Amino acid sequence: MKPVANPPNPYTSRHAEWLEPPPAARVEVYEETARSILSENDSPDLPFRWSVNPYRGCQHACAYCYARPYHEFLELGAGTDFDTKLVVKINAPELLADAFARKSWRREAVNFSGVTDCYQPLEAVWLLTRRCLEVCVDHHNPAIVVTKGYLVVRDADLLAELNRRAGATVYISVPFASDKTARGIEPQAPPPSRRFAAIRRLCESGVPVGVLVAPVIPGLSDSEIPEILARAADAGATSASFVALRLPESVQPVFWERLKQTMPLRAERIEKRIRDIRGGQLNNTGFGRRMTGEGVYWDGVRRLFEVSAVKVGLERLRSPNPQATAAACGGANASRPGEPDLAELVSRESSRRSAESDQMTFGF
Repeated sequence: MKPVANPPNPYTSRHAEWLEPPPAARVEVYEETARSILSENDSPDLPFRWSVNPYRGCQHACAYCYARPYHEFLELGAGTDFDTKLVVKINAPELLADAFARKSWRREAVNFSGVTDCYQPLEAVWLLTRRCLEVCVDHHNPAIVVTKGYLVVRDADLLAELNRRAGATVYISVPFASDKTARGIEPQAPPPSRRFAAIRRLCESGVPVGVLVAPVIPGLSDSEIPEILARAADAGATSASFVALRLPESVQPVFWERLKQTMPLRAERIEKRIRDIRGGQLNNTGFGRRMTGEGVYWDGVRRLFEVSAVKVGLERLRSPNPQATAAACGGANASRPGEPDLAELVSRESSRRSAESDQMTFGF
């Protein structure tokens, strides 16, 4: 058990200051009869218009999760409340079926997960994601799933059927290659080794799979990008994308507390690298800039990703693409004749970056 710990909620005038050690944070599940299940997105940073979130909060407890502030709208905290006070939208499948039955619905792709993980442990009991996917199959509606959860393999047959009827793609989020590193930052999520196993199982079932390196944490996980992409490609993934770490106001104290607890000797260097890609700040809230970085160091991360993706034959996507649902798993994009050898590309890039700045230090 971990003690209750939440940053101040900017939407309420109350905040608990514990005079004694705080009590243990215990999991509490609340059932909600929701009024709607489809959320419409108009942000240029995201590649989808419609999302489905059957749950609020997430048991994976990832310290960096940008969705933590959404819990504050419920007058809860962005810290342990987000991990332990969980809301289940019990009528999600019925609401989705009603939305698809409307004459105005154009069978646009829907994205599962946006402010939660639709395959967190709660799903093993409530089955809301599975039932929503069954609605997609019945209505021949394409879907995209983004998850860290190994539980997604339970629905491999269903996802394969949806892919045959309308299109379905699963993006497995793998920010770290090391199980040990991941455990410190994502303590209750399946380890990376299990996620690579999930990629393999899904691909063997005929489900198109991509790997999403999200978030890239400068100074911590950027050096693991080549291994992540290589292992994902070996498991059968055909595409890859990445986004930079985002630290909204309420997420920052959660992230730094976790980092200093688990990696105290690396925290200062990581903070410096984050500021390197954010113009000296810890976060950038501007549209078109929230999900990426800037400067020499981030340019090196981007180039490292691109070179590594080409090397292992992964299609480079700017972000999870709702239309990328027809590619078969297990394929690879071979280098075209006349292109430079990858070793030569890496050597050239390393030499050029070293000459430009001493900031380019990945540590591998």
